[in-house]
Amino acid sequence: MTARPTAHELIAKHRPTLDQALEAIRTRAYWSPHPEHPKAYGEHGSLDAGAGKAAFDALLGTRLDLDQPGTDDWVGDEVSPYGIELGVSYPHADLDVLLPAMRAGQAAWRDAGPETRAAVCLEILKRISDRTHEFAHAVMHTSGQAFMMAFQAGGPHAQDRGLEAVAYAYAEQTRTPETAEWSKPQGKRNPLTLTKSFTPVPRGIALMIGCNTFPTWNGYPGLFASLATGNAVLVKPHPRAVLPLALTVQVAREVLAEAGFDPNLVALAAERAGEGIAKTLATRPEIRIIDYTGSTAFGDWLEANARQAQVYTEKAGVNTVIVQSTDDYQGMLANLAFSLSLYSGQMCTTPQNLLIPREGISTNEGHKSFDEVTGDLARAVDGLLGDDARANALLGAIVNPDVKARLEAAADLGEVALASREIPNPDFPDAVVRTPVIVKLDAAKPDDEAAYLGECFGPVSFAVAVDSVTDAVDLLRRTIREQGAMTVGAHTIDPEVARAVEEVCLEEPAQLSLNLTGGVYVNQTAAFSDFHGSGGNPAANAALTDGAYVANRFRVVEVRKEA
Repeated sequence: MTARPTAHELIAKHRPTLDQALEAIRTRAYWSPHPEHPKAYGEHGSLDAGAGKAAFDALLGTRLDLDQPGTDDWVGDEVSPYGIELGVSYPHADLDVLLPAMRAGQAAWRDAGPETRAAVCLEILKRISDRTHEFAHAVMHTSGQAFMMAFQAGGPHAQDRGLEAVAYAYAEQTRTPETAEWSKPQGKRNPLTLTKSFTPVPRGIALMIGCNTFPTWNGYPGLFASLATGNAVLVKPHPRAVLPLALTVQVAREVLAEAGFDPNLVALAAERAGEGIAKTLATRPEIRIIDYTGSTAFGDWLEANARQAQVYTEKAGVNTVIVQSTDDYQGMLANLAFSLSLYSGQMCTTPQNLLIPREGISTNEGHKSFDEVTGDLARAVDGLLGDDARANALLGAIVNPDVKARLEAAADLGEVALASREIPNPDFPDAVVRTPVIVKLDAAKPDDEAAYLGECFGPVSFAVAVDSVTDAVDLLRRTIREQGAMTVGAHTIDPEVARAVEEVCLEEPAQLSLNLTGGVYVNQTAAFSDFHGSGGNPAANAALTDGAYVANRFRVVEVRKEA
């Protein structure tokens, strides 16, 4: 029987990684301890490609027993966007039994201190990393991501974001010393002396509400930020994407128990079909922190109604790219085509509106009219996705019927510059795979406004003609202020235009990418360096990840004693 790791052993094992993460968030330089390439796995206890696929296949049709208190039923009806019925069932919880059990272990977890909590969290992440191939299939068959994207975004990139949250949590908790000796001079009298202690204490139980498209990438920051700051975490997955987060809970419970802590510090709240337990959970008095990724409507509801909790939301926005000029026309087209196509546009960071002056743009290939730019972009997307195998590898599958319906309805909103087409997937004949649609709209036409000023999540983009770059900047400002934006992009070789766009993004806080023409895309962010969202516009009230994201998950309690 393998001996359980002590807290001291876990600290010794993971302290070097924590120190590197702390340095990375300080310098914002590139760093990752989690390999991106599938062939990097298979040694030192990690699963290689074959073992990971076999582990995933072995889960199908089984009951995932987490040994949670209060289990009163078994639920689950996930069907992969690729057409596979997963058949995994999960424990359904009696909340009146589960929530008190989760609170029971918080005192010992609080008393363990920031370093021990960080080490336990890093051990959880290490064991998840060892199973990255297995998790990749779980993410692929719940989100519809193509395998390589599911492997990278659902595996190492998600693990990086979790580790990043742990690093910020540790930094904020240790900003205040554990103890201090206080002495106030009193002139001829003896000084006043006190011994003071300062303890980070958790708010309570955190609720992490998962999303369908990026269950781990969007879920891990909140989960690990709350756990590392001493809170128990209840994971409520999206009904279509339970498996990746259920496996995460399983690993977390195993590590907590082995380290001598209550496994009920992390638990799963799966729901029956149509049960809709998120609102019930979100307003329970035991829930003191909520992390949510999803629709604006429910995010707004949480912010307005979950008044007992600290609520962190990543909702939705209208991401915009201004196209004014470029010194690398082909590079710009290729970069935009990839950005519009990746994962069928089912990313909260995918550009929706392309604001292009109606008189056209200047390029290194000469002047290009509005119609030429939109036509060339359409051909760039067609060229990128012309081979079905490559198209499937980039597009993945449409995640749910609502996205498909929006895609099909978009063609009626204006002149179609690029029609969407169906791509067959020989490995998964039931998968719904569609190329993006690009629709021309005009900012001068009031009837078009409802389309480009509303979010149309999925592979739908609007090429919007504007009278001038000044009008484009003004429309960008209005869009961010009213609708929010997770990302903003601009292509310009004019320093004044670049400065104007930057000023908008500083005043209406939004993350900006300028003149991307290579292998970095506006809809991708790197942990430890890039901020995801700003917390300063309607798209999200928090940024992944910064000090503000973790600091209000705990409070510091002071105890003063006479010296």
